[in-house]
Amino acid sequence: MSAPIRVLICDDHPLVLEGIRSVLETYAHIEVTAAVGSAEAALAESAKIAPDVVMMDINMPNLSGLDAIELFRERFPKARLLMLSMHDSREYISTAVMYGASGYILKDVSTDEIVAAIEAVAAGGTYFSSGVADALLERRHRNEAAMPLTTREQAVLLLLARGKSNKDVAADLDISVRTVETHRKNIKKKLGIATTAGLTRYVIDNGLMGTEG
Repeated sequence: MSAPIRVLICDDHPLVLEGIRSVLETYAHIEVTAAVGSAEAALAESAKIAPDVVMMDINMPNLSGLDAIELFRERFPKARLLMLSMHDSREYISTAVMYGASGYILKDVSTDEIVAAIEAVAAGGTYFSSGVADALLERRHRNEAAMPLTTREQAVLLLLARGKSNKDVAADLDISVRTVETHRKNIKKKLGIATTAGLTRYVIDNGLMGTEG
């Protein structure tokens, strides 16, 4: 018999936290290692018992679930992040995936769907609440068809959207800083966007996360 899937639950709403925990504890192949109310506590607990899956609320005080994704990716690269939310906002979903989450489910889904999501991400796959994945894929395909940028410009855009400097982008893509500056100018001109914040918003709004791999 294979080892149970170790799951850490993180939500600042006690009722939600206990509700999910009590449900998951009825499944023999799932072991709840901890149920905590903040992202900071989730990081601390993960250092003690490395979870296979971290189920984390997106909207939390102090350190949000979205910001915590990057910290988990850095410190616990083997842990799979499954985001919990009341919102089916494409922006939240896109950002979560861009930061490294493996799944995104709504808090009102059935118990069966929560378990299916845990099993899917634990096995190395991805999972999105019903309808969410279709909406994202449809938008990505639509925008790829109308994408005005070259492949190289898209690569530069994604790095700039992640907050990298011209120098960092040049090092990552093995091109000169001057070439990056030229690409940046062309990208802004083609898209009609003047700021880096605007470029980041464009990447999220157009579902371009994950296209660089």
